[in-house]
Amino acid sequence: MAIIDVIKFNGIANRNWLVYRYPGESFVFGTQLIVGEGQIAVFVKGGKALDYFSAGTHTLNAKNIPILQGLINIPFGGRTPFTAEVFFINKTVKLDILWGTSDPISLIDPKYAVRLRVRAFGQFGIRISDYRVFLTELIGAVGDDQIVKYDTVISYFKGVTVTKVKTIIANIIINQKISVLEIAPKLEEISESSQRSLSDEFERFGIEIVNFYLSSINFPDEDFETINRLLGEKAAFDIIGDNRYTVKRKFDVMETAASNEGAGSIAAAGMGLGFGAGAGTAMGNLFGNMSANDVHAHPKGQPCKKCGEMNEAGAKFCSNCGDKLIIAQIECYSCKTMVDENVKFCSNCGSSMMKKICPGCHKENKPGTKFCADCGTKQEE
Repeated sequence: MAIIDVIKFNGIANRNWLVYRYPGESFVFGTQLIVGEGQIAVFVKGGKALDYFSAGTHTLNAKNIPILQGLINIPFGGRTPFTAEVFFINKTVKLDILWGTSDPISLIDPKYAVRLRVRAFGQFGIRISDYRVFLTELIGAVGDDQIVKYDTVISYFKGVTVTKVKTIIANIIINQKISVLEIAPKLEEISESSQRSLSDEFERFGIEIVNFYLSSINFPDEDFETINRLLGEKAAFDIIGDNRYTVKRKFDVMETAASNEGAGSIAAAGMGLGFGAGAGTAMGNLFGNMSANDVHAHPKGQPCKKCGEMNEAGAKFCSNCGDKLIIAQIECYSCKTMVDENVKFCSNCGSSMMKKICPGCHKENKPGTKFCADCGTKQEE
């Protein structure tokens, strides 16, 4: 076997290498070892990482390979041959390692009660911090390959990375009851928690996580469309009120029934409200129910908005469920229209009727307030 006088690795162009096994094991005292910038050279014997060298040119002798010398008892003097493996390790920081959830996290959004398929993506950076531990624990990963790339080693950590990130995200959404649509402010917190959770796992193999970023948490477009539909319905409730929304939905039912193909207008309406000869009666009952839901249509009584019970005129509370019948009116600060005191938006101009909480002193201010009446802090628009 030929004796090697110079040990050197020039690296590869794309910098994606992590470990390089030098193709030769027979050396002599006096051999030149050249280690490039960003590299560490490690001598391995019997599966144990022994002496290592940083960047520079080194002449091998008993002084700079003392552990190897003691293990194999190399005689002093002359160009004494010995055998060992030499591994070059890339010690530079690699910051562009991408990760992502291959399978979505299926959970119920705590705010919209919709099942979502949540996915997460990001990137992190690593570097080899303990060369002896790294080679000792992962020496089998090198196998017979001359070059081991980052992808080979990172694939071993893919499962634990995704599992821990999924657990942290699910915990925040479910236990802290934060909607997926409102989780963006938590990205930094989740990133830091993930890095702490994963650090011990990586450090067992001599690897340090330099940083860990969660760049995106999202879900499919069809799930987003479901939430948009719910938000649209909620806006209708907030703006026109429960009672008027119910009346509107009944008109929608009538319109749908009347547009059914293959039937006359009365018969078509009957299909939505009751079949055959009862269609006309059902139509009459529908209009009767719609009128019954309107307080102004009953001068001799008032229906309860909660349970539908008809109460005597002038009653303040429902005789069936005890719910409040008379709702006080307040003036819209924008258009001066009188609206129910519990509505969130003016039914005439759409302006918000919700009180503003001052970000400075937390005092409640009237709708439309621009500056806090207590501390003068500018209110959020």
